[in-house]
This record gives sequence, C-alpha cells and structure tokens, in this order.
Amino acid sequence: MQQHRLRGLTVISFAIIAGGIVFIALGIITLNLAAKVFQSGVQDHLDNQTSRSGSMFVKAWGSKGSDEGQFLEPAGVAVDSSGNVYVSDFSNNRIQKFTSNGTFITKWGSPGSGEGQFNGPTGVAVDSSGNVFAVDMSNYRIQKFTSNGTFITKWGSSGSSDGQFNRPEKVAVDSSGHVYVSDIDNHNIQKFTSNGTFITKWGSPGSGESQFNGPTGVAVDSSGNVYVADMSNYRIQKFTSDGKFITEWENPDIRNGEFYGAVGVAVDSSGNVYVGDFVNNQIQKFSSNGTFITKWGSPGSGEGQFNRPENVAVDSSGNVYVGDTGNNRIQVFKQVIESGNNMIPT
Repeated sequence: MQQHRLRGLTVISFAIIAGGIVFIALGIITLNLAAKVFQSGVQDHLDNQTSRSGSMFVKAWGSKGSDEGQFLEPAGVAVDSSGNVYVSDFSNNRIQKFTSNGTFITKWGSPGSGEGQFNGPTGVAVDSSGNVFAVDMSNYRIQKFTSNGTFITKWGSSGSSDGQFNRPEKVAVDSSGHVYVSDIDNHNIQKFTSNGTFITKWGSPGSGESQFNGPTGVAVDSSGNVYVADMSNYRIQKFTSDGKFITEWENPDIRNGEFYGAVGVAVDSSGNVYVGDFVNNQIQKFSSNGTFITKWGSPGSGEGQFNRPENVAVDSSGNVYVGDTGNNRIQVFKQVIESGNNMIPT
C-alpha cells in the first residue's frame, strides 16, 4: 500500500500484480508493453479495423536530487516554440530549462518570497514570445520571466477576491498572451492579461456545470477553448475563453476514457487532449470533445511507467512530455499508429 500526496491532497492506492494484471483501487489495468511501444489496446472505435493508436517511448531524463538536471518533485512542464523544455522543480524551489533532448541549459530560483524566489513552484507555461509564467503556490502569486530566467513581473496575494489566490496550481497561456490560472481551494479559473491585469474568472465549489472540486490542470487550444482537469469531480471540463461551459467528460474508473486522479492536461496542435492521471499512473488521449483515443502507462519506474504523472505538455511536433513526479524525471513519447507489424508516427 502506498500513500501519495498532491501537495496536501492525500490519496491512498494499492496494487496487486499477478499474471500480467495490475489491480489498482477500483479498476483493472491490463499491461501491454511491447518493446518500447505502449499500445492503447483499443481499436479506433471500429472493431473491424486493424490499426491502433499507441505511444512510443523516446527518452527520459532526471533523478532525485538538487544538482543540475535533478528534481525533487517536478510539478510542471512546458515546451516553447523552439522545443526547449521548462520544468518547475517543486521542492527545490526553482525552474530548470533543458533542450528537447534533456540537456541542461539553465536554472533560476531559490527558497523565499522575493522576486525570482519561490515557495513551492507548481505549474509553468510559456507564451509565443518565450516568456515563462510560473505558479508560486505558497507565495500565492504568478511570476513572469524571460526565457533565461530574468524576472519581469509578478501578481497575486492570498485571498479569494479578483486576482487573489488560495492555492494556485497550474497555468496556461493562449495565443493572444492571456494567462489562465487554476486555484484548487478557491475552486475557480482566473484569466489575466500577460502582465497580470485581472480579466474574468469562473467556477464555484460543486459538481454541476462550471463548478469545480479541486481544479488542477488547465490548457488552451488554438481556438481559445479552455480545458480544466476537475480532479475530485473525476472529469475534464471544456469552456470558451471567457468561461462559458461547452462540454465535459467524466467518471471515476480506469476503463478507457475514465480516470480517478486527473491532474495534468495539455492540448496538441490538432486539438487532441492529453490527461495525466496521477492515481492510475497513465496518460489518456482524447479528441477535443472527449472521445477516447488511446492511453498508456502503468505503475512503476521503467520506461513508459509512471509514479504520479502530474503534468503533461506537447510540442509542435506532437511529442508528449510527462512530468513523472514520483520518479523525479521527465519522460518523452511519440504518438504512433500500429498497423500490423508497422509503427507509423502520427
């Protein structure tokens, strides 16, 4: 039995492994690891088709520690237009920057409440100009930096009024530079200009449309639609850029398209949605309206296995970067279609 914590939220899970079957909490995950290809095991919604979506492991980097390239709970990951990868290193109170291959470039941050200091950085996002936005959770603020870590501005304080935060978790930036922040304990999403001027907010405690029970991950697609991982309601909600409800998909299970600990969310250039489920230790991929496409992952520390995958990002080529928080590493995957014995990158 293991007890995991998502920075104050306790989840107890257990696993029994026998005969290739892993029983976790209330569901069953069938392990299907073939070489380095992690198949969905589900045909593309037509049982008579032979092609299946899957994900191929590409690389991983990181280990537990405080040196360059090491992590103590990587809590957020983002990729810029050049393929550089930014990781919020929660317990090391810093941001680290890498090439797409995991080569260390630079880092910034130290414990504290001054400019450029952090008290538990969680989410991280990058705009089209390369500016980096970091959620400084226990300082109740957002900090904005250049791509190399030079401080630009900050905003936020403790509270529940406009522009205040109670427990900010993740951040996303749209193509116009607007910044969206999820707040777990205020149960809302707030929208700001790129310099922190409050625009609007939506959400309240509950399980109805546009209500939240611990919103964590937030992502924006190229059309400005906003996706929110509503963790303790076991669902994803989709909104317009000003917070009007569009649709949702949900259910606390580990069958295809369902999840028990949705935390991270990302959207690729085609509008596909990726969800990191930190309880079921898997990534699931959906269409923009919630149709299940594929999934991969299982509990463990091997290639393609996860220990609390709390964050996910997708680059312009469709490579998926997963912050494997409990394993203190970043894993990278390429999307493929398996047809017969052929694996075709998508």
